[in-house]
Amino acid sequence: MYVAVKGGERAIDAAHDWLAEERRGDPAIPELSIAQIREQMALAVNRVMAEGSLYDPDLAALAIKQARGDLIEAIFLIRAYRTTLPRFGASKPLDTAAMRCDRRISATFKDAPGGQVLGPTFDYTHRLLDFALAAEGEAPVARQGDPVAGDTPRIMDFLNADGLIQQEPPSDDTPADLTREPLEFPAGRDLRLQALSRSDEGFVLGMAYSTQRGYGRNHPFVGELRIGAVEVVMDIPELGFDICIGEVTLTECETVNQFTGSKSEPAQFTRGYGLVFGQSERKAISMALVDRALRWDELGEEDVGAPAQDAEFVLAHGDNIQATGFLEHIKLPHYVDFQSELELVRRMRREAMGEMKEAAQ
Repeated sequence: MYVAVKGGERAIDAAHDWLAEERRGDPAIPELSIAQIREQMALAVNRVMAEGSLYDPDLAALAIKQARGDLIEAIFLIRAYRTTLPRFGASKPLDTAAMRCDRRISATFKDAPGGQVLGPTFDYTHRLLDFALAAEGEAPVARQGDPVAGDTPRIMDFLNADGLIQQEPPSDDTPADLTREPLEFPAGRDLRLQALSRSDEGFVLGMAYSTQRGYGRNHPFVGELRIGAVEVVMDIPELGFDICIGEVTLTECETVNQFTGSKSEPAQFTRGYGLVFGQSERKAISMALVDRALRWDELGEEDVGAPAQDAEFVLAHGDNIQATGFLEHIKLPHYVDFQSELELVRRMRREAMGEMKEAAQ
């Protein structure tokens, strides 16, 4: 047994060395720098920050490099590192209404006050490979304008003014913190939104797509999608006033959804909400659709049994780190477990064969 353990340790050490060699690739090719990954693979960096619950582009880029581009492994690294950081305070709620928007669009009002700002998006590109990029000498394209700030009122405010959309009363309650306490059911909306923000983008996208295909009777419009920088403000007791300690880039999406009303509420529109680190609009839109689907109970709607309406199903299976750990553990040694099941199957076969022989006689 001791010899087997020592052999396993040597094999694991060799696997680590081989992994480092594979990660580096051909030594004749220049090594990727953290700055290159951060600046030129920004959307991958944004996803790692969002699902890793840590806003630090440099650390996210390092994790991507260490993980050889495996984003789920990079998210795992970021979450593990996050647990080592001290917590010395909490910021005030972010004022996304004051966002300096690089992108701000609405699918509900064409002439939105403040204007539609297309920003950097793949929406209008041809999905054709650009072989000019292979030359690695492309000239940067000049930006058409600076980020929009100030005169960008929320689209929802116009529906609010006419009482056409569900009201969201402000609350001073301290939200739960999913990073410090385990998820429990039933989960309030604060926990649901946190879990969706950390959930795997592909999973949330699939859940959102299911609602659009009729599993939940939920027809959405993108009321507003905005991407830009928001100030992070903290109250410093020693100073006696608030200060801005930095900025984060966020993607925020608010959807407008149909609602026929209930016994206590007239017909009106309802909301879905998504907020994600970085430029992650696919995730933010998906999050908003699933958020709305999960609100069926509080809105007095009928439960049609759609997967996206089942909070426990959605929230318990969306975390890619938990899913990866449970999935990948089955490739680790299970020799004893398998041998016991193998012996059980053999005994059952022997008994069945004996019964068949007795019946034949």
